[in-house]
Amino acid sequence: MKTPDSYHQVLITEHGDVDVLRWVESSPLPEPGPGQVRVRVIAASASFTDIMVRKGIYSGVDAELPYPPGYDMVGVVDALGPGVTGLALGQRVADLTVWGAYTEYMIRPAEKLVPVPDGLAAEDAVVMVLSYMTAYQMLFRSADVKPEQAVLIHGASGAVGTALAQLGRVAGLKMYGTASSAKQDYVRNLGVTPIDYKTEDFTARIMAETDGSGVDAVFDAVGVDNFKRSYSVLAPGGTLVTYGLYKASLGEDSRLGVAWPFLKMLWQMKLWDWFPEDGKRVTFYSIQSQRDEQPGWFKDDLSALFNLALEGNLDPQVWKRLPLHQAAEAQRLIEAGEVRGKIVLEVSPDTAPTGG
Repeated sequence: MKTPDSYHQVLITEHGDVDVLRWVESSPLPEPGPGQVRVRVIAASASFTDIMVRKGIYSGVDAELPYPPGYDMVGVVDALGPGVTGLALGQRVADLTVWGAYTEYMIRPAEKLVPVPDGLAAEDAVVMVLSYMTAYQMLFRSADVKPEQAVLIHGASGAVGTALAQLGRVAGLKMYGTASSAKQDYVRNLGVTPIDYKTEDFTARIMAETDGSGVDAVFDAVGVDNFKRSYSVLAPGGTLVTYGLYKASLGEDSRLGVAWPFLKMLWQMKLWDWFPEDGKRVTFYSIQSQRDEQPGWFKDDLSALFNLALEGNLDPQVWKRLPLHQAAEAQRLIEAGEVRGKIVLEVSPDTAPTGG
């Protein structure tokens, strides 16, 4: 039985398949040190990056096994460490944790926490932290899109694809997106012209749709071979933004282990740097690297996203809500490609006012 000084977590016991996740009781509650805050987690999201962390193929984790995955969270300030100012007990906050959010309580550096405004539900706010932030920064920081430009979104029905589509509609973009036949209506309702990647050649379709001119930006996390095709449909001066290697992460695109596709990607991007075509540009986006290099951007951009959601300009697509102890099921659904939007893991009650 759980005691007042204990809490639950979902831990990765070893790197591997979803069965390595364990629901455990831990104690005592962690205590914040100088400059730190203890957060009672309200909600975390389940993401494809969590699966990479679980498999041990994500480079941004500095923890030793066992540890909880969980790339982002929204929670309540539960205890303040010495020297912490600007935050109050009971205040709702959000953070990009990278790992550790599949837990009821966690310690975070106070300086990294972003206040969550009243009127915004925690489950909507947590969707903004990884998926919408990735989309926002790729659109406006990496590709610097302008109204009426045309873009191609690969995986348009996924969490980041959905965010790109909603933000692209706000920005006045003409959007095309790849998705399976079962998700065509979902993508179309987002304001995106769907392309069935299983039955259509997206390069031919894009060139036909744009009268041969191509698109101004492509957002692609599929794999190196797909990147090459995406590069080919860029208009002169266009930008290809890569932000992952989906096939490699599933083990569908590797010959010498997971490192091979990453080496291929780096080599291909270097070739594009050396021999650019018609002013085209290629960049790799990493939310973690971007935050480390420009921490002020993260807070500014996340606050902007919260405001867009509060104003009704964004509609966070929560596809399914699951209790934290069902985190393994959430990851199974993501790996099976069944998700449209985001899965939110409900950890504890959200008691803040959310309007009505």
